[in-house]
Amino acid sequence: MQLLYNSESFAVVQFDLPADPTRAAALEPALGGFEIVDKFARREVFIQGALAERFRAGVQSLAESGPSEDQFDDFIAGFTESALQPVVLH
Repeated sequence: MQLLYNSESFAVVQFDLPADPTRAAALEPALGGFEIVDKFARREVFIQGALAERFRAGVQSLAESGPSEDQFDDFIAGFTESALQPVVLH
C-alpha cells in the first residue's frame, strides 16, 4: 500500500498484491488497484483491472504536463462517480 496523492479533496492509495504463485500468470495476473477517497463526499471507490490501467495512464500523461492540484483533482473526480462506499473510520 502506497499513498500516491493527497489533497484537500482526494486521497489516492495504490495497492499491489502478488498473484497467486500456484496459478499461471496468464490465468491470474497480479492483483491490485487504486483506492480513491473523495474527502468532501466522504465516499471511496476501489478500481482495478482495465479501469485502473486507464487511471494510471491518465495520471502519467497528466503529470508530464506539470499540472496544478486543481487539474489533478478534476481528473481524479472523473473516477469517483461510482464511489458508493462510505468512508468509515475504525
